[in-house]
Amino acid sequence: MRMIGHLPNETSAGVFSDFLYVEGITNLIEAEKDGWAIWIHSEDQLEKAKELFLSYLGDPKDPKYQKSSQKIAELIEHDQQEKRAAEKRTFNRKTIFRSIVPQRVGPLTFLMIFACLGVAAWSRLGADLDALSVLLITKYVRGLQEVAKGELWRIVTPIFIHFGVLHLVFNMLWLADLGSMIETRKGTGWFAALVFVVAGASNLAQFYNGGPLFGGMSGVVYGLLGYAWMKGKFDPSSGIFVHPQTMTMMLIWLVLCMTPLIPHVANTAHAVGLAVGVAWGFLASLPAFRNQAR
Repeated sequence: MRMIGHLPNETSAGVFSDFLYVEGITNLIEAEKDGWAIWIHSEDQLEKAKELFLSYLGDPKDPKYQKSSQKIAELIEHDQQEKRAAEKRTFNRKTIFRSIVPQRVGPLTFLMIFACLGVAAWSRLGADLDALSVLLITKYVRGLQEVAKGELWRIVTPIFIHFGVLHLVFNMLWLADLGSMIETRKGTGWFAALVFVVAGASNLAQFYNGGPLFGGMSGVVYGLLGYAWMKGKFDPSSGIFVHPQTMTMMLIWLVLCMTPLIPHVANTAHAVGLAVGVAWGFLASLPAFRNQAR
């Protein structure tokens, strides 16, 4: 915020504040010892605001300033209506799962959930390994022979495999929540790129660290969490966020899964997915963060 000057009393400051608002310059007035200070929110509007301030000082009785006070009520009501409409389109950040069925599920998010449910039914929740053979990253303990022969889908498809009801249900809840939020704001193509990069990185890391028999959407979920975490911290205007308590809970769960208390978990996929999501979210937020810092 920048102060552009002082006016002698609250009435004149209020009239000029209304005029600035009508001109598209958000501002506030504040009582000080030497009068009422006029502050504007945007640095980019500083020069225009100063010019209008000097013009007001030259002729404060100009009728246009009084007319702006009449318009202000209409503008405020319009802004409030837009705010209420935006709130209806925004997820509630105070819940872990904003809803069991989000109001808007992006097409790719829906297809991913449908694919996971289909694979779960087809493979009897991972019990039929023969049915899963085409989706595993490889059939071999060493090397990616199938991928090298052109079966590139195997780098991604382990995310559709789930072993057990709880594994499937919780991953689908997180995917519906985070996937819907990110896809509806960034677009399906952009969301697909994020999912493919996170899935590829986390699956390859898990394979080289623990072998080929693994699956689950958890690595992608942690990638989406990391991305939303950074966007919420450094680019809050994006509308993408994750509640701090939720993030703390998921980080605790990440650590617990690395202990003997919770065995047989693809911890490498979780950690790498989170790291990729955090990096992507931070880099994507840098332009907005720099603008805020100016």
